[in-house]
Amino acid sequence: MGLFDFLTNKGEEKPVEPAAKPQAGGTDFFGNNAAKPAQPVAAKGDSYTVVSGDSLSKIAKNHYGDAAKWHQIYEANKAIIGANPDHIEVGQQLTLPTL
Repeated sequence: MGLFDFLTNKGEEKPVEPAAKPQAGGTDFFGNNAAKPAQPVAAKGDSYTVVSGDSLSKIAKNHYGDAAKWHQIYEANKAIIGANPDHIEVGQQLTLPTL
């Protein structure tokens, strides 16, 4: 629909429907349940497969909300990663510990 169509079809406009009222439990803007706090993805001790461009700090930021928690991921996966925490490889399966 172009601007010309919009201007020439004024008689066909429909009023905007009001938004649905929130339910008793309530939801936030994205439709998530606002009554209970969001749990981090790694709350259960999940595993994670390294993808291109990852670093331990990026993984920690995405899963824990704090990039500084990369140390916990490194300590839990020292046997897989090795002595250099900056050297993780695509495809490695890392354990994300529960914090």
